[in-house]
Amino acid sequence: MRATAGMPVAGIASSPEQHPGTADLVVRNAKVFTGDPGRPAAGAVAVRDGRILALGDDHDLAGLVGPATRVVDALGRRVVPGLNDSHLHVIRGGLNYVLELRWDGVRSLRRALAMLREQAGRTPKGQWIRVVGGWTPEQFAERRMPTVAELNAAAPDTPVFVLHLYQSALMNRAAVRAAGFTRDTPDPRGGQIVRGRDGEPTGVLLAAPGALVLYSTLARAPRLDEADRRTSTVHFLRELNRFGLTSALDAAGGFQNFPEDYATVVDLARTGELSLRISYYLFPQTAGQELADLRRWTQTVRPGDGDEWLRLAGAGENLTWAAADFENFAEPRPDLADDYEAEFEQAVRLLMENGWGFRLHATYDETIRRDLAVFEKLAAEGLFPAGNRWLFDHAETVRDDSLDRIAALGGSLSVQNRMSFQGGVFLDRYGAAAASRTPPVRAMLDRGLTVAAGTDATRVSSYNPWVALHWLVTGRTVGGTALRPPAELLDRQEALGLYTRGGARLTGEEDVKGVLREGCYADLAVLSQDYLTVPEEVIPDIESVLTVVGGRIVHAAAEYAGLEEAAPPVSPAWSPVAHFGGYARSDGAGQADAVAEFVAESERHRAWRAARSGAGPAPGPAYPVDPCLSH
Repeated sequence: MRATAGMPVAGIASSPEQHPGTADLVVRNAKVFTGDPGRPAAGAVAVRDGRILALGDDHDLAGLVGPATRVVDALGRRVVPGLNDSHLHVIRGGLNYVLELRWDGVRSLRRALAMLREQAGRTPKGQWIRVVGGWTPEQFAERRMPTVAELNAAAPDTPVFVLHLYQSALMNRAAVRAAGFTRDTPDPRGGQIVRGRDGEPTGVLLAAPGALVLYSTLARAPRLDEADRRTSTVHFLRELNRFGLTSALDAAGGFQNFPEDYATVVDLARTGELSLRISYYLFPQTAGQELADLRRWTQTVRPGDGDEWLRLAGAGENLTWAAADFENFAEPRPDLADDYEAEFEQAVRLLMENGWGFRLHATYDETIRRDLAVFEKLAAEGLFPAGNRWLFDHAETVRDDSLDRIAALGGSLSVQNRMSFQGGVFLDRYGAAAASRTPPVRAMLDRGLTVAAGTDATRVSSYNPWVALHWLVTGRTVGGTALRPPAELLDRQEALGLYTRGGARLTGEEDVKGVLREGCYADLAVLSQDYLTVPEEVIPDIESVLTVVGGRIVHAAAEYAGLEEAAPPVSPAWSPVAHFGGYARSDGAGQADAVAEFVAESERHRAWRAARSGAGPAPGPAYPVDPCLSH
């Protein structure tokens, strides 16, 4: 098992016949963290027929190498089980990925606007530029939002839509026209079209508190044709593989209709082209028709339908629209209808009677308590949970006594790092004490609850799982604000467990997924840096240099570039992804110098504004604050 110096890969990629007893793939010279308490570490992994064949050291596995075995030298790098995002809008994200200009990971607003300006030059007439989630002003050196004037200057003729968390969106003049907004356009329910003194829309949309105005406006932009939706999905899955993701639970969501919007991943599964294992849920789309949708689905499909690559998991993350407490932390907690429980109970009863599990969006404890009362009523009748898996998503403000009730009913939880991006506005509204345990992950684990981690990407948090792991470990926002005290933090192995074994437990796959053990799926990632030992501030910059799913190499970088399965070219050719890629790569020292320059420029700009006003140096943030976006 000796690899030639400078050549981290040996062996033959294909052979007419595999020798009995030998491996298809061996990853050697590695620091393997297995996630298996019975054997937590190894130096090499052998794979055959998509499963882990053996673990050990290089000498132990030497006898499994045959003439057709591909041997990969990990060069001493850390190897971990493939990551599993327990709440990712992967199907919807894939259908739109190549249309989006991603600001995820971009370190300065100057660079973000330059990307927008460059993209405007290649975007054809009739198309929009869409910046859709995964960023926050805190990540920028300037630590501020762009302004509508800056969007107009960067793209005077091309419609631009910039989504900011669940809070707001900015549109340039061309986008306001393309969306058909005029002084006579009424505000949608729960949202606001901000207007100037003349009554005309300014280009600012506010979720007040509902985000429908943001998403319905985005839905007015042109869609891809089916061929490009397929290509877009392939490239989004490869982008997720880039960070070591090998599985995800798709939480459905608004504007994701079944079965039409699922057709692309179904087709990719049929042709063996999925590079990510997906467990998916079904989400009623139209208020007033939820029970009809659920009834139709329970009569035509069943949880468990599919295979190890694509499988139906259940219903959710909404069952009825009236029970959804959407979380714009810049606004007060929404008041739900006093009587939503009657319809909600019918939905849950229908699912339980038909053997369907579910996941449920619930941000606030007030909502969770009302939902639990319904579950407890059904449990008293012997109808809940009836052997079905169920979980709450988000649960940012869940109280300890509610956690006890969840545990008593056999529930689980899926938590996301939305505080990485929304922690500042939550802190402003609810204070440091509440923010210190939002959500209370430590209390969940102390009760023995199954807890899984994810991102809720792509419209709020970034899909980069290492940003989420950084939050679990440090309790800090993307901008560096410390929210959680040491007692509320997880150690690195605990956090990784939520991102591997946790997601597998939610779907009942803990026997085959989430650990590296003989007989389990051969899903693993060779990391660019050692997650278990690098300084905390480096964790968000980790990527995978080699991602293996079911024994297939689906992502390869650094010394392994070119080993991955081929993917079609990005289409359409003008796509932002074709030119900028997805999540922004770190440029090391050069980028640090540039960030310092942007900070200094921002300070100079603040001093200039103060001098112009005659008020002297101004305290507070070194950036102008748009009153429409300050909370």
